[in-house]
Amino acid sequence: IGMNMFSDIVQTMPPYLFSQFQKKKEELIKKGIDVIDLGIGAPDLPPPSFVVEKLKEELNEPTNYTYSPYAGCKEYREAVAHFYEREYGVQLDPDTEVLALIGSKEGIVHLLQAVLNPGEIVLVPDPGYPVYRTAVHFARGKSVYLPLDAENDYVPLFSKLPSTIYENAKIMFLNYPSNPTTATVGMDTFAEAVSLARKHRIFIVHDSAYSFVTFQGFKAPSILQINGAKEVAVEFGSLSKSYNMAGCRIGYIVGNKDMIKALSIIKSNTDTCQFLPIQKAAAAALMSDHKSVQANNRIYEQRMNMMVEALQALGMKVQRPKATFFLWIPIFKEYSSAQFAAKLLEEAGVIVTPGTAFGPSGEGYVRLSLSAPIERLRQAVERLKQVNWEA
Repeated sequence: IGMNMFSDIVQTMPPYLFSQFQKKKEELIKKGIDVIDLGIGAPDLPPPSFVVEKLKEELNEPTNYTYSPYAGCKEYREAVAHFYEREYGVQLDPDTEVLALIGSKEGIVHLLQAVLNPGEIVLVPDPGYPVYRTAVHFARGKSVYLPLDAENDYVPLFSKLPSTIYENAKIMFLNYPSNPTTATVGMDTFAEAVSLARKHRIFIVHDSAYSFVTFQGFKAPSILQINGAKEVAVEFGSLSKSYNMAGCRIGYIVGNKDMIKALSIIKSNTDTCQFLPIQKAAAAALMSDHKSVQANNRIYEQRMNMMVEALQALGMKVQRPKATFFLWIPIFKEYSSAQFAAKLLEEAGVIVTPGTAFGPSGEGYVRLSLSAPIERLRQAVERLKQVNWEA
């Protein structure tokens, strides 16, 4: 009818690469091709049985079918606070410093709408999770890349940015353990970030979705363990990865109460929080002894060890990560990230994600997810051996 149906924001939004891969995958499956999808970080393991049982129990309670409190039920918010005190020695007020989310992805997008004005600068890791840039785009902000590189183990290169950027920036995203690079940091990096943020009056948004998917005795710190962090920082957490509750869509934000208040205003006018039985099952998970998390990590570590050895035997110089269920793989031979991923898909029926999906510094890498049974990973390795890399 001659009308433009799409807003400027939608028309100028970069395509979500993972949905494009899903479409390509469906096309290949229709052709009868057995596709091994190692592209998306969706846990293939089930939630712990006690979480499922708690969910079943709560489903039988009629009062759970009412609206949730906007901030999340008290049981869940108190479980998050207890979790932080037990794991990190960080005390949180469940009423002002904890907010329930319908997954951390939703929270990240809504937070920027709550605190960012059009044109304001957000520092985004490069390489980094694409949703950070999408969230900035939705809020009509301006993304400036915070440089990371392999030579420095993907620790933020704060000194690479001029002071004028910090003086004008409003928010800085951090993500450790990192998706896609698998990098980890210690308390010193968080201390430097908090000091920088306090000096320049920047808010830090730390995404800790993979904080409990760790190996070799490594324990990922929380940015809130740094003195003064609550003045400038919030931290996002999720039960998707550590408790395999990805489809349940349950996460949280903790830390600076003013940022959380701003987000709560957006959310109370947008959604009515998550289904109560899911919140209560998530509370049971957070209050548990985490033995199920450790069992998951042993499975991921077994997969990782097999895959690293196999890829190294193929000539790929992949490092063994201390966290996440990804491998960040430098490409061998003369291919771009997109060409390499396309070749694997077309000749081996294996999906990996080109590094450029995570920013320009991802060129020269692909990300491979270990969220598939080890038998499928072995099949993927056998297929990789058959690819003609010289062609």
